[in-house]
Parts: sequence; C-alpha cells; structure tokens
Amino acid sequence: MKQNTGAELWRRAKKIIPGGNQLLSKRSEQFLPEYWPAYYRKAKGAEVWDLDNNRYTDMSIMGIGACPLGYADPDVDKAVKKEITNGSMCSLNCPQDVELAEKLVDLHPWAGMVRYARGGGEAMAIAVRIARASTRNDVVAFCGYHGWHDWYLAANLSDDRNLDGHLLPGLAPSGVPRGLVGTSVPFQYNHLDELDAIARSHKGALAAIVMEPIRDHEPDPRFLKGVRKIAKENDAVLIVDEVSAGYRLRTGGAHMLYDLKPDIAVFAKAMSNGYPMAAIVGTEDVMQAAQDTFISSTSWTEGIGPTAALATIEKYERCHVPDQLVRTGTAVQKGWVDAADEAGLAIEAGGIPPLSHITFTGEQGLVAQTLYSQIMLEKGFLAGKSFYACYAHRDDQVSAYLEATGDAFRTIARGLENGALASMLKGPVAKPGFHRLT
Repeated sequence: MKQNTGAELWRRAKKIIPGGNQLLSKRSEQFLPEYWPAYYRKAKGAEVWDLDNNRYTDMSIMGIGACPLGYADPDVDKAVKKEITNGSMCSLNCPQDVELAEKLVDLHPWAGMVRYARGGGEAMAIAVRIARASTRNDVVAFCGYHGWHDWYLAANLSDDRNLDGHLLPGLAPSGVPRGLVGTSVPFQYNHLDELDAIARSHKGALAAIVMEPIRDHEPDPRFLKGVRKIAKENDAVLIVDEVSAGYRLRTGGAHMLYDLKPDIAVFAKAMSNGYPMAAIVGTEDVMQAAQDTFISSTSWTEGIGPTAALATIEKYERCHVPDQLVRTGTAVQKGWVDAADEAGLAIEAGGIPPLSHITFTGEQGLVAQTLYSQIMLEKGFLAGKSFYACYAHRDDQVSAYLEATGDAFRTIARGLENGALASMLKGPVAKPGFHRLT
C-alpha cells in the first residue's frame, strides 16, 4: 500500500479541531492509532478509497450505520441529484415534506403526525422536548444511548457512573447545567423492576420513557408490554429510539416486530442512506404539543433530506433490504465464531445481525482488537470491533473477509500463546471510549 497520507492529515486535524473530528466513532484511535487511513477520497457500494487511492472493502461501520444500501447508492443519488438541479433550498417549502410525512404515517398506523430534523441526536432532543411540553413534566426515564444533548448527559450530574452501561464509562457532564440534576434517570434494558421503581419514586413528574426497541439481545416477552403499561399508568410519553435499529430488521422500525405502539418513534441514519435526515413520528395528541414550544431550524427545510428518505424507503420495500441485512449479519457472526473456534481464540459475538459486534476477551483483548484491525487493513479490509451490514455487501466480499479473519485470528492466537502479541503492533493500542486527544 502507498504512504498513509490520511494518518498525517489526522495529526494535523487534532491540532486545529478539538478531538480531531465531529464524531467519536470515527476517530482513528478507536481503530488503529497512527496507521488508520482516517480520510476517504471516494466511497462506492461497500468499497472505500483512501487519500492515497488504496482501495478497501468496508467491513466495519459503514458510515456509522448511515448507509445500509451501500455508499453512493445509484437510486438514492439519482433522486438527490434531481433535487439539487431543481434547487435544494427555497423561500417556499419542499413538497417532499408532505409526501414523506404521509409515507411515514402510512408505515406506522398508530401515528398521526411528523416533524423533521437532520440528525439523530437533535431528533431525540426534539422528541423529549415535545414529551415534556405535552405532559408538563420534567423527569425522563431512559435506557440505552440517545445522543449528546443536555437532557441525556444530565443523568451523570448526580453520579458520573449512571451512563456507564448506556454510553461510555465515567463520562463527565461538563457544560451541562447543574439545574438539570435528577431530570434524567437510567434503567437497564429488560429490567422492568428498575423502571417501575423510577415511576413510583417520581409519581406525577414523569414526562417520558425513552428506550431502544431492541439492543444486543431480544426483549423479554413481558418487558415491552410492561414498559407500555407503566407509561400509560403514569401519563408519560413512550419514546422509541429507532436511530440505530430502524429499517434494518423491518422497513418502518424494529418496534413493529414486537407489536409495540409507542407515542413517538425517532428515525435517522438508515432512513436516508447517508444524507442528513431525521424524523419524529408520533400520535396526533402528543405531537400537537410541538406547537406549544419553539422548535425551528432553517436546515430542517431543505429538500435533499426528505428526497433521499423517500428514495431509500422505496428501495427498502422494493428490494426487501432488511431480509438481506439480517442474512449477511448472521453469516458474519457465524463466521467469527467458527474462525475463533478453529484458531482456539476466545471471543464473544453479538448484537442484532445487521449491527454485529465482536469482543476479544481476556486481559489483552484490546491489544488483540487493535492487531485485528492492523492485519485486516493490510489485507484490504476496514475492520474493527463492529460490522454493519449493507445491501451492497456481496457474498464474495463476505467470504473473502471471513477468510482473512480466519488468518488474522490464527495470528492473534499465536501471539497470545508465545506472549508476543503487543510486539506485533506497529503503533499504540486502540483507545475505546472518550479520551482527550490533544
């Protein structure tokens, strides 16, 4: 491979951009410090070209899950290019707003109204604002990861360990007003007793229950029904965060698989295949509260986002995309386990199939993960602890990836056996989670 220009650009970036970039999950230190390509020149299908024109098959996070059809999908791009030609911003509103809202309400018969944003975190903040406006209450009970906004990080004001099992260990809520202490309270997924305790201790003050419909494993049959019951008994708004899972297991959202009828469902990422777009879909009586509080932004009125979403959803339905994402993810998880068994390497594989993850267990797990990324990069793959399936992943690419993974696992197992694992790294060990870089 040619010289890694991207690594040098990343070093420059960290001097002038706090943290180096705008998204924690794309930091080079999360994968292969000092050697990760960091920047792309071109992305198409499941392939990426770096600044030195080295080509890789992306078997990692596929744009952080934002491109489930693959990079630069021709059908979505065709619709977007037409919108650009016609003018993507205007003093008047784009008609796609109405068309997309009608489509989303049609997909979700329990819903009646829709608002838009352009990112998942801000869409979740909007949903919480609407819930608080609707109920006139303040307290939010939540489980899982739901963005970077004050309402969420406020959970760590009372105890900086509250988000340890939901976001990142020991995350300091610097800059979050102390006045928000006690307004966001966490509970664990599938632990209905914890939610019930929160509801009892905040009787009459609960504004919303916020959760993902599914996390790493299936919900307990009683859990989702219990959550819905507690929300109703407390007149709280049930908000389902579909930013990650949405559209991957079923067109329209994972909550539909479990017959869960929330008051609000929030979508982003997968709904528009790489173009900024987010939707807050909810019941009419709850969503009308958006008119009682100020929620407004110029960028939420441009036409590219809803145009991309309409084209993406149409292809999801026409090509049965979720079925293929599940098949591909299932094959990769099985391939990981089989390769580890053959190499005698201890790993754990999990996650919903389209959003799979692998953990190298043991004291040197992080070293093994870093070496895995290093070996796979040399073999022409972007790879790490996560694999996000996309419609553009071909069977031959998956097979080649799993064959390379088998080689990498055997190398890692040998390094562990002879105590030379760390010496095989060309650079530092990866830094998971949030770290100050400069």
